[in-house]
Amino acid sequence: MRGLPPTSSCHPEPILRRRTALSEPGSRRILVVEDETLVLFNLEDILSDLGWEIVGVAMRLEEARRLAETAVRPDVAILDVNIGGGLVFPAAEILVQRGVPVVFATGYGRDGLPPEWQDREVIVKPYTQADVERVLQPYSQQACAAG
Repeated sequence: MRGLPPTSSCHPEPILRRRTALSEPGSRRILVVEDETLVLFNLEDILSDLGWEIVGVAMRLEEARRLAETAVRPDVAILDVNIGGGLVFPAAEILVQRGVPVVFATGYGRDGLPPEWQDREVIVKPYTQADVERVLQPYSQQACAAG
């Protein structure tokens, strides 16, 4: 739920304050690419509950590429594989070149990814808050250690 303290965080502060402080040291930053509005709203709520600061949201491929190049460097990105009939891999490549780990969201699982991307984390749709927390756990620890 938005506005409540996160369930686990480096800094147990209210989410509303955290979402406005983009340069807060030790905050856990994430970029999201998702073209389905309801899925996006649900994911935003989950990420807020888990204490993640969303530094960018893209619902179209051109937005995804632009944010991949220009957004405040996130600690990780969750990318829906199929965006409006196109594939998100060009944006993923930009993020990887920037040193940003990517997690792919797809209904097809790891087998639905091209071979060159199958070593990446995958979260299978439909997912739960527990699924998101599990897949982001390693990046939560890295972000907290860096902060």
